[in-house]
Amino acid sequence: MPPTIPSDRWEGLLSRSALFQGLVRADVQAVLERAKRVHLERRTLLFRQGNRAAGVYVLVRGKVKLTQVHPDGQEVIVRIIGPGEVCGAVAAVGDATYPVSAEAVQTSEALAWDGETVARLLLEYPVVALNTVRILVARVHELQDRLSELVAERVEQRLAQALLRLVDKAGARVEGGILIDMPLSRRDLAELTGTTLYTASRILSGWESQGLITADRQRVVVRDPHGLVSIVERNAARGRDRSR
Repeated sequence: MPPTIPSDRWEGLLSRSALFQGLVRADVQAVLERAKRVHLERRTLLFRQGNRAAGVYVLVRGKVKLTQVHPDGQEVIVRIIGPGEVCGAVAAVGDATYPVSAEAVQTSEALAWDGETVARLLLEYPVVALNTVRILVARVHELQDRLSELVAERVEQRLAQALLRLVDKAGARVEGGILIDMPLSRRDLAELTGTTLYTASRILSGWESQGLITADRQRVVVRDPHGLVSIVERNAARGRDRSR
């Protein structure tokens, strides 16, 4: 492994990652020695939907968005991952294809293990095999939750929830609020919440006039997170009232 890699920092990330939690330090070091370093410039693909799943990745720097293209050609952002998070875990189950594409939204770095290496790691470290199952199950539950949101929740509520999740994952406090520290367009938010660009833009413009957010072409600052929480709770209450 290249000596320029800050291995002590990366060891810490691996130890906390969902894939390698439970390994002792010596085992983490052994796993790290088998990894390849991957550098990604913004808008570079880590892997493409439909291609053979050839590797598992742990992001160590930057942000990567996972997107899925539906048969009608519509692209939907499935999730956005940050340092310490895993993508491509489906490669651990053998002859599979990637269900999503992974694209860097800012300059990023990842550690990668090819399919053969992952297969050996699963045999050598049972805890990694168990962690892999947990990750895949969590992804299924997450997709079920997203589907429930699309069916049962109003667009305004979904958009507020998406911004709050991004604040939690990529928020950086700045003067006047919390910056979502990654390029983020209105089209991105529309894709993330399963709505049209027109609808997303209309709602975001309304929130800007209310002082909840500030948004330009690629930058969103959440000025009033509690206001977004209120929107989520208010719309959830309306849904409960309608179901009675």
